[in-house]
Amino acid sequence: MICPSPLRDIPTNHQSPVDRLLLTDDFLKDPLRYREQDKFKSAMTSTLLKSSARSPLNAPTVRHFPNGLTVIAEHLPVDAVNLSVWLNLGSAVEPDEINGMAHFLEHMIFKGTPSIPSGEFERAIEQRGAVTNAATSQDYTNYYITTAPKDFAELAPLQVDVLLNASIPDDAFDRERLVVLEEIRRSEDNPRRRTYQRSVELAFEVLPYKRPVLGPTAVIEQLKAQQMRDFHSSRYQPGAMTAVAVGNLPVDRLIEIVADSFAAKSTAQNGKINVPAVGNFHPQFQSPTYGKESPFTETVRREFVDSALQQARLIMMWRVPGFVEMSETYALDVLATILGHGRTTRLVQDLREDQGLVSSISVSNMTQRLGGVFSISAQLATENLPAVESAIVGHIRTLQTELVTDAEISRIRTQVANRFVFANETPSDRASLYGYYQSMVGDIAPALNYAACIQALTAEDLREAAVKYLSPDAIGVVVIRPTAE
Repeated sequence: MICPSPLRDIPTNHQSPVDRLLLTDDFLKDPLRYREQDKFKSAMTSTLLKSSARSPLNAPTVRHFPNGLTVIAEHLPVDAVNLSVWLNLGSAVEPDEINGMAHFLEHMIFKGTPSIPSGEFERAIEQRGAVTNAATSQDYTNYYITTAPKDFAELAPLQVDVLLNASIPDDAFDRERLVVLEEIRRSEDNPRRRTYQRSVELAFEVLPYKRPVLGPTAVIEQLKAQQMRDFHSSRYQPGAMTAVAVGNLPVDRLIEIVADSFAAKSTAQNGKINVPAVGNFHPQFQSPTYGKESPFTETVRREFVDSALQQARLIMMWRVPGFVEMSETYALDVLATILGHGRTTRLVQDLREDQGLVSSISVSNMTQRLGGVFSISAQLATENLPAVESAIVGHIRTLQTELVTDAEISRIRTQVANRFVFANETPSDRASLYGYYQSMVGDIAPALNYAACIQALTAEDLREAAVKYLSPDAIGVVVIRPTAE
């Protein structure tokens, strides 16, 4: 079993549909809440990973190709195959002047290629009863199809073609811009999205996660189709992709279909395929570099009025490690569970069930690649704000001074083991898990060993994490009232 020490050399990608499997609300910690020709196959490397003895997953096969493409495959005896393609590309790599480009491009991917007219990909999927979808987050973009096993060899190349060879015609670009602008408008009109955006703008001072994935209206209105074509040609390269195939075909056949698809479609785009293109970015689109987010040194408050709300919102936040310090995140996941996952957890039992001070309360340890946020969010009557904030601070102090009980630890060990099984029963579940971790940290071993790492934590480990990261005297606090006082 490997419980990773702080990771190094991780590539520079809420909760959108896919986030890593954990104990918090984030399902796969933000999954979706993502060959060469025969003469090159002898040069590829193959690794069969060993899963933890406690892991219910099989050991998926991981193969790396000379152009940088990673293919992960696993046989699963259900009558479906899922192909999930993940790119190390999200809004976090965008300069401010093109913020929203990655999400806009996700829309344009489906507007046709030189060999697939616009709409034909979707028609081919629908005619065979298959499904397709996509998502963009701060740290990644993910595309997937789920097909019957007999259709996989025919549909997988189409998926790869639309990714590598998107035409991005001017007229379709202008039409789709209107769709994206409407999506931004609807997001800004959504009280829940507004609450989230106000929270992350306080939580992140240095890192790009405070910016909306959709981008601002002013930027989207100014983008040009040629900018997107340049962005696509530099970023949508096999070397920046992980392709995961899980389902009812032999592993070697799954890998062969995916590898041959990338070989053929990469040839169509680039003329040759064994050139690692991941670093060949246009200078205009070099990824920004960011420093480390510093913890709050005092309590910082932001207050808003939102007339669309019926009750107030209270969000209390701490800046915590991201995937670049993965070993530091496990204890925080457990602390989030102890405080707020289930009716018998500490904050829910105290503030909702016993005192009736909140309508709802939840706790999340949101982990992005470069940093994270541990947050406690409550919905409550305005007059209860002072009492609830004080009570939460009291619970944080208790975590720092008293060890978590054996009963709580036992409950969590059972809970995480069961959720790990329940969340990984289908091909799409497995493909999302493997693709997310490979894309985010360059390794799927942490996905296989997550439950065992959680179960290895002691009460003292949890107390030390609370002392280190959850100061009761240095908190980011966002209060949103339904009406002005």
